[in-house]
Amino acid sequence: MLNTVVITGGSKGIGWELVQTYARNGYKVISGARSIRQEIPEDISENIKQVVVDVKKREHHVNLVEIALSWTNKVDCYINNAGFSEWRSIASVKEDFIKEMFETNLFGYFWGAQAAATVLKKGGSILNISSLAAKRGTPNNSVYSATKFGVTGLTQSLCKELGPKGIRVNAVCPVLIETTGLVDALNQKDSPANGDIGSFLTEFSANQTALGRLPSVNEVAQLCLFLTSKNASGISGQSINVDCGVLPN
Repeated sequence: MLNTVVITGGSKGIGWELVQTYARNGYKVISGARSIRQEIPEDISENIKQVVVDVKKREHHVNLVEIALSWTNKVDCYINNAGFSEWRSIASVKEDFIKEMFETNLFGYFWGAQAAATVLKKGGSILNISSLAAKRGTPNNSVYSATKFGVTGLTQSLCKELGPKGIRVNAVCPVLIETTGLVDALNQKDSPANGDIGSFLTEFSANQTALGRLPSVNEVAQLCLFLTSKNASGISGQSINVDCGVLPN
């Protein structure tokens, strides 16, 4: 029987790479996102079911699980991926910004984990797509970093809570990944790019990474595929960096 995975934020960026990677590795994929992706490669189209969701709403996560059960009668893995990044100085942070960021990047992960925990069986897993910002703070990034530090706490706590049921919980912490979401965030006035995204990423790669480059979306997806497989059956409660050596630990 094929494995079934639910992935939030699956229509673009890291999420879309995850959807393709899992579908090409034989998974049935339920992709929940704010929009439907129109062009799906023919070789994986039968393995993908797209659903419009708002991850801030608890009932939408429940619906994703119900759709998975109606399609394949099981859920093997739930991947909380949907989120957004935006740099803002503490002076410019407003209540609506904090609310949107926390409800999307952290509360949505709680609701996803809660929905998944009701149906996952022994051997199943929850995977949280986090960020290197979960491990170190940077200027003008306090709100985003706070949400990602929260994801670390969620991951570690659920590892202990769900472990006795044979359910593993892990997180992946990428550094800057060149997606449209990152470009949009770097275009904001408080971002570290200072209006020159290309130069910022080049300098960051040269000065901050050990390998002299940034990781690709595929490298993130391949780690996720491993962590949710039986080959990683002894790994739980971990937040693993994909950062080309920015933050060795």
